[in-house]
Amino acid sequence: MSARPSKIALGFDGGGTKTDCVVLDDEEKVMGRGAAGPSNPLRAGFDAAFKELALAAAQALAGAQLRPRQIHSVCAGLAGAGQRSVVRKTMLFLAHEFPAAFAHVTTDGDIALEAAVGVGPGVVLIAGTGSSVLGRNADGDTARAGGFGRSIGDEGSAYEMGRRAVASVARARDQMGPATLLGEMIPAALDGLVWDQLTERVANHPDDVLPRIFPVVVKAAQAQDAAAQEILFDAALGLSSMALAVIRRLGMQETEFLLAKSGGVHGASAILDGMLDSLVLSAAPRARILRLETLPALGAARLAARLAGDELPATGPPRAMGEPPG
Repeated sequence: MSARPSKIALGFDGGGTKTDCVVLDDEEKVMGRGAAGPSNPLRAGFDAAFKELALAAAQALAGAQLRPRQIHSVCAGLAGAGQRSVVRKTMLFLAHEFPAAFAHVTTDGDIALEAAVGVGPGVVLIAGTGSSVLGRNADGDTARAGGFGRSIGDEGSAYEMGRRAVASVARARDQMGPATLLGEMIPAALDGLVWDQLTERVANHPDDVLPRIFPVVVKAAQAQDAAAQEILFDAALGLSSMALAVIRRLGMQETEFLLAKSGGVHGASAILDGMLDSLVLSAAPRARILRLETLPALGAARLAARLAGDELPATGPPRAMGEPPG
């Protein structure tokens, strides 16, 4: 019977809609994968987020036939991890779940960038339930934009497009805006909810409702609905503005680099994708724009292994590399 790999890394990608988990051996072979529900603590709450992280890890470990104490390094890349409280509480969770592992907590942008370009230059544009941009130039300088959450602004996110769609229907109902197909299509896509039920659901459970409306916006735009098309155009403008802000801050306008698009918004609408790409290329003509094909959770596992290095003892408490200074 062959010996088990000695240095096993585990990575999480936790967002506002789902959680992915990957276990890698010391040759970067995927040993196990797991999936669960949303684990952005700022949206779902810490208890609910940690429950989903634990479920995804349990699936991945079962597939790898491993126990938590056999994990050498772990990295959790979470939407919302730009805040100190998220890093601190998640580090405590990881210390409890993986008592022998090196632990690192970072943002979903960091692990997506790792998945896209490793330690090299590049930009990652995330658009899913929320939205954000992270870039790194050839000198190793980094810059971020967005990621402030639904209350301040998640331009171009599925949540924001869903919110705008419901607002368009509200204006049409009050005869303050043009008629829109969204008024019929949204209730049909949400189990036939009548208007009062829809607004109540949005008020009480916005994260459960609004992102689900994004595919409806795409279908309405394909049917030439003006309100839906305007929502997609504005989303492309918002996403491209964030990306270009990062590109300019890093001085990458005239350089060749990969811009990787990550998240469920990308690839869903030819209208949005086409306008977004054109706007980015108008100011950064040498950018290579591609969908990110590598799982960000795989990037998280790779990042965990790289940061852990060769100095980690076989047992002992996690070392906190993710905590912001101060």
